[in-house]
Amino acid sequence: MSETATSRDRRALLGRTGALVGLLVGLLFWGWLIARWLNAWLFSGITGIGPNEPFVSPSIFGGIAETLTATASLLGPLGGPVYLTGELFLYAAQTPNGLPQLAGAVWLTIVLTVLGLGLGLIIAVPLSVARVYGGTVSRSIALGYIELIRGTPLLAQLFVLHFGTGLSSFIREFPGVGQSIIPDQFIWVAIIGFTINSAAYQAEYIRSALLSVEEGQLTAARAVGLSKLEAIRYVVLPQGLRYAIPGWSNEFVYLIKYSSLAAFITVPELFFTSQELATVGYQITVVYTLAALIYLALVLSASKLMNRIEQAVSIPGLGHVTGRTH
Repeated sequence: MSETATSRDRRALLGRTGALVGLLVGLLFWGWLIARWLNAWLFSGITGIGPNEPFVSPSIFGGIAETLTATASLLGPLGGPVYLTGELFLYAAQTPNGLPQLAGAVWLTIVLTVLGLGLGLIIAVPLSVARVYGGTVSRSIALGYIELIRGTPLLAQLFVLHFGTGLSSFIREFPGVGQSIIPDQFIWVAIIGFTINSAAYQAEYIRSALLSVEEGQLTAARAVGLSKLEAIRYVVLPQGLRYAIPGWSNEFVYLIKYSSLAAFITVPELFFTSQELATVGYQITVVYTLAALIYLALVLSASKLMNRIEQAVSIPGLGHVTGRTH
């Protein structure tokens, strides 16, 4: 019994330690990103650090590497870890990694993901309602849209929008496009493409969630005088959207990674910037490894955020969310 209690205590300690380490890593990651963005947008004239310049000069890393190497020599056989740490600083001093450029590109990756997901949700809700409660015509239209989009590659959809429809030329004619903070036409095409694609997948997640709501609730809502549309709006959807959050989280994660496809229509997001850096003399392995780590950090952050949202909007007794205290 005591061993079981000790084992539980160890697991709890490991869990708390892991959570603390994850929190610290997350704070460092987002703190660095926000600092890079603020410096690039507002404070570069004050700090004297350009948007593509590192916060810490590589020469400082070189000095630290020399100090650690000298210390390792003094420690003799015990100086191995110190020597290896010094080698890491020396690598950082000698290897251009492109981190400032990648930080700037992350902002565009986030914009593409968030807008694609949010605008896609606006389209997905009526599509899912039409699939579950619509008549023959509306149900067929919704099904045709969903199957067409889900049955074709996202990259092909982006190419059709970009090269085959003249959408880029149309958007370019709008006043202000590509100027100041307004994105250029390529970015708008990517946002439209992601919205169209994400709407189809989200509609299926929400449709599945709507089917999880007991049919009797719609009947009861109609019995108290609500119209069918009002019953769906005020009774079914509030529950169904909560059920859809886990599937919606998956779509969030997928869209973060699929945003890299925008690179093929020259949108300078994270993957496109990594390619650009790799072709101008930066260490290819280092650049793509850093890009992969940044994608991983974004995905983990999105998963954590959606878990918090799921817990925040959960209703006691409804669904299977754990950790709810009221």
